[in-house]
Amino acid sequence: MHKHNIYLDNAATTCVDERVLESMLPAFSLDFGNASSLHHFGTRAKELLEKSRTTIAQCIVANPNEVFFTSSGTESNNWVLKGIAHANQHKGRHIIVSSIEHDCILNTCEWLNDEGYYITYLPVDSDGIVDLERLKEVINPKTVLVSVMHANNEIGTIEPLEKIGQICKERNIYFHSDACQSFGKIPIDVNKAGVDLLTINAHKIYGPKGIGALYIRKGVNLEALLHGGGQEAGLRSSTENIPAIVGFAKAAELSLQEMKSEEIRLSLLRKKMVDFVFSNFPNAYINGHHSQRLPGHLSLGFHGLEGETIRLLLLLDEMGIAVSAGSACSSNDTSHQASHVLQAIGLNPFEARGAIRVSMGRFTTEEDIDIFMNSLSKTLKSLTSIFSDNSMISCAQR
Repeated sequence: MHKHNIYLDNAATTCVDERVLESMLPAFSLDFGNASSLHHFGTRAKELLEKSRTTIAQCIVANPNEVFFTSSGTESNNWVLKGIAHANQHKGRHIIVSSIEHDCILNTCEWLNDEGYYITYLPVDSDGIVDLERLKEVINPKTVLVSVMHANNEIGTIEPLEKIGQICKERNIYFHSDACQSFGKIPIDVNKAGVDLLTINAHKIYGPKGIGALYIRKGVNLEALLHGGGQEAGLRSSTENIPAIVGFAKAAELSLQEMKSEEIRLSLLRKKMVDFVFSNFPNAYINGHHSQRLPGHLSLGFHGLEGETIRLLLLLDEMGIAVSAGSACSSNDTSHQASHVLQAIGLNPFEARGAIRVSMGRFTTEEDIDIFMNSLSKTLKSLTSIFSDNSMISCAQR
């Protein structure tokens, strides 16, 4: 059997674009100075640092002095929740998050709950859109933060940030959004969205791993994350990772330049895949909003085959095709629990274990999709034979 080399798990991580890698190399060998040093090696590193900060700020329509570098999206999200909670506990100890947030948000909320904070989890509809009316109901004088991700990592649904931002602004409550999945793929304007804090990272947009950033609107009361030498305006001390920061900026710049054309291209590839799946498999259904979703993202389920998801992934992998089940981070869950995201949109625990996530990217070709669809067809047919015909009865598409 011919083994392909097709990567369709770009929501988990992306390869580093060669143009990004090329931009990083001088910072390893030539411009290697410590940005806090006063000599010319340090000055050059400082210039690269601030130039990169400006580039990333421009991508989200922010001021450069509102962008702070971190080691990851997870670190940025932890910083927001813990930093806002601790700095504003005099006002209240109530935090609101959506029920479909990334585990780094939900696990931090569990920790804060143990520390005496009260967490409200906003429900979502069957498409994964947060309930705005419920948000208005649960906000109270003790609420210090609302955190709702921009686009969901498992189902691709894009949330109405501007409406959420308006609700928070009217009530004078900080609004944070985890935009790791959306940054570089769809436009983000922190002012239009009304966010006070925004989490982004590099490895979802063809940049290096181990580098992220947090946008903090001027005036936001946030406790420092790390104490030390005073880097990042004293809020996140640590010697800056200049090569990774330079790569992050280059990746962001390229993503912004190519965003419109990539959005059109990936949306067409996704439509081709959706049309094929629904034409050939009456038991297929989509998780998440059909149109209000990331352009290269598709979460699929097949009624009657939910219990065979891992086998399906492994068979595709044997063919050299990489897709995922839910989020990449979920593979670290030794309890093998059903997806909290899929359960939140109304799937039962069995169905919530049965999604495959296909996430296309910059280097995905139409030929890749043709090969994937052909391979998926072969694989699914090999799985259906172990089920009765009743399991293949057409069900309503979600």
